Amino acid sequence: MIGGNESCTAGPIPVSYLTCLTHILREWTGVEHIEDYLSYAVYLLWVLFPLAVVFLLPGVLVILFYASILLLHIYKRKNELKEAYSNDFWDGARQMLATLWDGHGRIWHGYELHGAENIPEGPGLIVFYHGATPADYVYFTARLLIERKRYCHVVADHFVFRLPGFKILLDVHGVMHGPKEECVSALKKGYLIAIAPGGVREALFSDEMYTIIWGNRKGFAQVAIDAKVPIIPMFTQNVREGVRTLGGIKILRSLYERIRLPIVPLYGGFPVKLRTFIGEPIPYEPNITAEELTAKKHTAEACQIEQTCVHKLLKFNTIKKLR
Repeated sequence: MIGGNESCTAGPIPVSYLTCLTHILREWTGVEHIEDYLSYAVYLLWVLFPLAVVFLLPGVLVILFYASILLLHIYKRKNELKEAYSNDFWDGARQMLATLWDGHGRIWHGYELHGAENIPEGPGLIVFYHGATPADYVYFTARLLIERKRYCHVVADHFVFRLPGFKILLDVHGVMHGPKEECVSALKKGYLIAIAPGGVREALFSDEMYTIIWGNRKGFAQVAIDAKVPIIPMFTQNVREGVRTLGGIKILRSLYERIRLPIVPLYGGFPVKLRTFIGEPIPYEPNITAEELTAKKHTAEACQIEQTCVHKLLKFNTIKKLR
């Protein structure tokens, strides 16, 4: 046995640190041939490492959200004395976080925003397809703020407001609970608001075919009618290829419908190309009903998804022919 003061490399025949560690573990545990167990453990680690990475990568988004929260707290402490002299205390913080998220979108996803000119100067209701995570929407708002100096509020699910530490992030970015009266009031004040009618259910249980899961929801259409504003369709290409869910497991769907918490595991976080497309606005029509406007928006959303998917398929076939 190697003494406490004796080095693994001491003596006429130096031994590797791995051999030394194996020897120490054998003496400590009393297990013979422990190197065989260690080799098996290393083999399992090597086999399972890619799978672990796939499930851990989406955690980067969680880290970025909490990094944003930390930066907001630092910003608040450093600028409390300037509040009385500022038009909007949080302007600098929003620009700072927009730069952070836009940088992540550019580097990791090569993020692009197309059709921003379709967003009206005044109020409007952006209706978008909800991916497995809201990362594409965050990239959109960051790019919109940086390039066009426009700020967009969003309606979020109730569980988001119960996430620990998120209050300051939600308050600074004007995230709304979503009662119709609150949305109508904000639109009448001239705000730009975004909403995903499919919500968490669409995020967790849609699939690679980009199935729209809206159910009978038409409240957003009534909001647009009451506020007399246009609806602007939005869709991000490849958003389902970046992060996916295990929402196809029936027991997870049943569990969600019971407790209404997003406990479905995510995996992926792959650096796929993301392009957000803003469609032409659906103008306000005084004689249209909420049902008719919902159907019109559903058709516009489906067309956006179909066009981007067809474009991707044609591009793939072209490359295949060239090969």
